[in-house]
Amino acid sequence: MATMQDVARRANVALSTVSYAINGTRPISEATRRRIFAAMDELGYRPHA
Repeated sequence: MATMQDVARRANVALSTVSYAINGTRPISEATRRRIFAAMDELGYRPHA
């Protein structure tokens, strides 16, 4: 099962950036957001809660 850290490594971003993208708590670029969600799809990552 993939973790947020796996997604961060695949998308080449910080773990906190993955969290921001998932939760929408901070603005991040659309390109970065797309890269993160593509990595989530590739790895089969599903956030908890």
